[in-house]
Amino acid sequence: MAEYTLYHNPRCSKSRQALALLEENGITPTIVKYLDTPPDAETVRTLVKQLRLDRAHDLVRPKEAEYKEAGLSRDADDDTVINAIARYPKLPRPSSSILIHRRTRKPSALW
Repeated sequence: MAEYTLYHNPRCSKSRQALALLEENGITPTIVKYLDTPPDAETVRTLVKQLRLDRAHDLVRPKEAEYKEAGLSRDADDDTVINAIARYPKLPRPSSSILIHRRTRKPSALW
């Protein structure tokens, strides 16, 4: 079992760079293509905690059409944002190619 999980979008250059960086360093992560297999709300909630974000809103791209469609605003509470991310997997920022180390449950910044 891989020690790392990468939430990956193969069409995103930052995500591809993150994967290449891992591979160059001999790390083969478990890859979750989150656009094909969107995380449920509980998984998103766990990721927000693991990433130690102050607010779930820090994970989203406000300029996406889905942001408006979901009725989000800067003042949206975490539950609202987390449920929107679960419903609209394009909402997370491209820079949030998320890598979680399974042993420590700590995020690794790749951007």
